[in-house]
Amino acid sequence: MPISIETFFLDPDAEGTLQARIQQMVAQGILTGRFRPGERLPSSRKMAQHLGVSRITVTLAYTELVADDYLTSRGRSGYFVSENAPEPPAFPMRQAQRSTVDWGRVLGPRNTTPIHMDRPSDWAKYKYPFIYGQADPTLFDSANWRLCALQALGKRDFNAMTSDYYDGDDPKLTEFIARQILPRRGILASQDEVLVTMGAQNALWLSAQVLLNARRYATIENPCYPALRTILTQSSTRLHTINVDRDGLPPHAIPSETDVVFTTPSHQCPTAATMPLGRRKALLAKAEEDDFLIVEDDYEFEMSFLKSPSPSLKSLDQNGRVIYVGSFSKSLFPGLRLGYLVGPAAFIQEARALRASVLRHAPGQMQRTVAYYLSLGHYDALVRRMSRAYHSRRTAIDAAIADHGLAVAGQGTLGGSAVWMAAPKAIDTTELAHRLRAAGVLIEPGQAFFADATPPQHYYRLAYSSIPVERIPTGIALIAKAIAQHAQAQRSVNSPSQSPENLLGGCRENET
Repeated sequence: MPISIETFFLDPDAEGTLQARIQQMVAQGILTGRFRPGERLPSSRKMAQHLGVSRITVTLAYTELVADDYLTSRGRSGYFVSENAPEPPAFPMRQAQRSTVDWGRVLGPRNTTPIHMDRPSDWAKYKYPFIYGQADPTLFDSANWRLCALQALGKRDFNAMTSDYYDGDDPKLTEFIARQILPRRGILASQDEVLVTMGAQNALWLSAQVLLNARRYATIENPCYPALRTILTQSSTRLHTINVDRDGLPPHAIPSETDVVFTTPSHQCPTAATMPLGRRKALLAKAEEDDFLIVEDDYEFEMSFLKSPSPSLKSLDQNGRVIYVGSFSKSLFPGLRLGYLVGPAAFIQEARALRASVLRHAPGQMQRTVAYYLSLGHYDALVRRMSRAYHSRRTAIDAAIADHGLAVAGQGTLGGSAVWMAAPKAIDTTELAHRLRAAGVLIEPGQAFFADATPPQHYYRLAYSSIPVERIPTGIALIAKAIAQHAQAQRSVNSPSQSPENLLGGCRENET
């Protein structure tokens, strides 16, 4: 007798094609022990009728399961659970009913602070997602990405893809970064001065671990990338925060005992301020004078669609004091999680050894796929396409903001993908963000970016990387309406308003 047809059902919430979901359904039944070796499955015709799918879909699913030795085909008799199919453990699976471990004592005091960015995981379902750092699938060249992935999976590249590089990286990728990507930022580096990382955040962590300890001082911008502040807090290093102004980090404010400065000169995070050339040179002179190092996070340099990008700090550095952090997460897609560190060979050697003790290297297949995508010209075409789209969206968002009288606290003069905004000071943008969700609008409250014990509540960020241009005016109108309603409700407690030019995120001493 075959296994009862009533045993089979497709989970409506499962992801993947129908064929894949049928394979998962059968495989799960075998792995959990519900289907035993030698038992016969329903015919493909009966299964198709029961599930409401085509017979060929079921046949293809069965064929794949045969190839993986979950099933076996016996001529005209049908499909049976293979005798070699994986079996569940002979002993029952149990979970501890209670814990006698005092985890508070075992773990001890921790410096870890969770990074809380107020964005829902299902952001793509919202009509007006002004959410930073998410990709627009309509802009990404998925067809050529698949072709590059297939090429990386080919026989010629099999060894390169599957080999353990130990503490090394894919030479094709590091060669392209050194010869093609870095020269665009004015940087000349050999391959032994480049390290592939699991994104910019991993690069920042490696830099902090190599350069800092509990006796050294780090200086960061305020406001800044929240994950960087968490990384430095975990490292137990001594920390200085410097309020940024309209030109980014002011070099004269950096304490003389600083050992490492972390900065985002091209697009300050989150205010989007661009550090002018004179200030960049002053920062390098200050580093030489006070003997500190600089970690430059050069994110979004590709998105300079309004003006040509400024020279990177690393390109201006004549004394080997700048460690450069780059990433493909913004220009390709965030789920890629590939970035790179560039610095003196001695630093890279130490960072490579540390990386090897944690994860050795990024997955070989992903590195080789990216190498092909870059070297075949698809990356440059993607950047041009994204720049055109971002330029159009930036024009639309600037016009809508002006039309509705909203206050801009900072915006990139070169381009970028977001605008730093300021609501009236009486408005809590976390509360505002939750109200806007009901209207299908997502904004990012700004509190998480500040290091202050009581951070300013009225800043927020509007990104345009993943919202269609035609939806921007309506989305901004809804934000302006919500702010007006919120301000009216709190009119009795409102403080005097400030002019937009004074609303540079965190740059006023009385706010931090």
